[in-house]
Amino acid sequence: MSEGREISLVLGTAGHIDHGKTTLISALTGVDCDRLLEEKKRGITIELGFAPLRLGDGRVVSVVDVPGHERFIRQMVAGASGIDAVLLVVSADESVMPQTREHLAILGLLGVRDGLVAITKADRVEPGMVDLVKEDVQEFVRGSFLEGKPIVPVSAVTGENIEALKHELGALVDRVRPRPRKGALFLPVDRAFPISGFGTVVTGTAYRGIARLGDEIEVFPSGREGRIRSLQVHGRPVEEAFAGQRVAANLSGISVDELARGDVVCRKGVYSPTCCFDAVLRVLSSATEPLKHWQRVRLCIGTSDVLARVALLRARTIAPGGEEPAQLVLEEPVVCTADQRFIIRFYSPLVTIGGGRVVFPYSHKPRGALARAEAVSRIQALGTATTSEDRLRRVVEDAGMMDSLRAAIAVQEAPSDLALIASRLAKSGGIVELKGERTFYVSPSRLESLETEALSALRGYQEAFPSERGMPTDELMRRLSLPDARVLRSFAALLTERGRILVEDNKVRTPDFVARNEGDFRRNSEALEAFCRERGWQLATLEEVRSALGMEPGAFTQLIQSLKNTKSLVLLEGGYVLTAEMENVMLDILREIGGNVTLAAVRDATNSSRKFILPVLEFFDSKGYTRRVGDVRVVKGAGR
Repeated sequence: MSEGREISLVLGTAGHIDHGKTTLISALTGVDCDRLLEEKKRGITIELGFAPLRLGDGRVVSVVDVPGHERFIRQMVAGASGIDAVLLVVSADESVMPQTREHLAILGLLGVRDGLVAITKADRVEPGMVDLVKEDVQEFVRGSFLEGKPIVPVSAVTGENIEALKHELGALVDRVRPRPRKGALFLPVDRAFPISGFGTVVTGTAYRGIARLGDEIEVFPSGREGRIRSLQVHGRPVEEAFAGQRVAANLSGISVDELARGDVVCRKGVYSPTCCFDAVLRVLSSATEPLKHWQRVRLCIGTSDVLARVALLRARTIAPGGEEPAQLVLEEPVVCTADQRFIIRFYSPLVTIGGGRVVFPYSHKPRGALARAEAVSRIQALGTATTSEDRLRRVVEDAGMMDSLRAAIAVQEAPSDLALIASRLAKSGGIVELKGERTFYVSPSRLESLETEALSALRGYQEAFPSERGMPTDELMRRLSLPDARVLRSFAALLTERGRILVEDNKVRTPDFVARNEGDFRRNSEALEAFCRERGWQLATLEEVRSALGMEPGAFTQLIQSLKNTKSLVLLEGGYVLTAEMENVMLDILREIGGNVTLAAVRDATNSSRKFILPVLEFFDSKGYTRRVGDVRVVKGAGR
């Protein structure tokens, strides 16, 4: 048989136990999906089964056969989470049954929007009974996404209408848009096993993105890292596998003992585990009671099944048929992706109550009414985002400023793809890029507030120190809490381009500022240095310096602060003044003494006293110029 053309689309079965789903798939594909001995012994499907369905025109789609028994709803959800359309199976000798109803409800919650119905075992009943069952099915699906869709009676035993069903399945594939072949790989694991000579193999339905040979991957929630050694789609080796395909991946660097159902194979550097996510949550109309705030539920998402609490953000309950923004607070971490669908079931008894859609995977439980209102606004904003650019804009808007690595995880895009998305968004004015050791993305509102903070800080500094030619750049970076000097330079360049600031010799000022009394400042600075040089190591106090210079207190305070800002002097313990010139002289003295330096040796070399020398040596200790060992000091380095 020819290999056929793989379509990025997964078709899933659904229906009550023993309604013939697995037998029908065997008739359609030639593959028996019951692979476990227990399944064959009991005649029921327990685990997920998979098969390739070859259509008449050569196209091949993946088929997932799910269990029908109520005890295996978790497995059913794991399989149905990755499907694009459904083949709902109803037995002609039993008609619509409880799991038929629950499966259809779950499919609606999981976002499935197309499919058809097969009435199986038509050979077991009279023709008139098939017509009655068809009427039951039509009534049952009224108001659902299956209303008006084809209903095909078949017999997998006699082959009756199997070709007609294949034709309808081909038409269904024509209607359903294949998943886009882009994005970062997100592959929920439903099986993991070793193969002799190859190592660890995982299988699953690729929910998003592309898998390529040699790709570096992470397995979450554990965070273990590995590489894709080989790939297969329906047993055929391939170099690439895409979202919407059944994939088997041979992983290097990861033991099979380190894997389990519920894990997700992800492209490296794009996803992260979470214990809280934002969602839009809907309760089934058929639910027997409302869903309460902080109610404990069982969450089924992808192939994961964990316990969680429902945190409602606006109401205390959600009535049957209602929908609300909410958060799921998990008892153990999972990894999920934006727009992923999930199911919640009562913790006890295990009954499906509702489900929803992940809006933002990385959240935290809000504290207080204002924080809850902000969370609701975030959910509403991100819930309407339709493009990666829109999601990035809204995420950055919510954060104010974030680096590119954090942004890649927040919007779940590979760093290289994110750079292109951010560049397009920056050109449209949606965000601003600040280039540093890492690129930072800033929202327009945060940039405006940063500009206001910067100008306010500059004007305050200029008013306090009119003799200086501007604020030192590192001081401005500290005031604005910017992450590194390169980001500051990028920010400063932006403000300079807008005509808001000027930068000269690592000093920043507003364009209208002119340093005043520069001559007085220079003369006073030189007089201070000369006075301290003359005093030598009989260090002067601040008051002694002011008296010697004959300056008014206010002007003298400005002078001292300016000299401190430029690291031209420091104030020692006891209020003594040490200029940069004298600091370097002391370093030369220490080097000349050499070896283990004692206070007495420095005192003798400077013709000074303990009162003056001890504060100097303690300052040198704090700067790292010297290291004290008992009563001696070792010279470690030079001054500035």
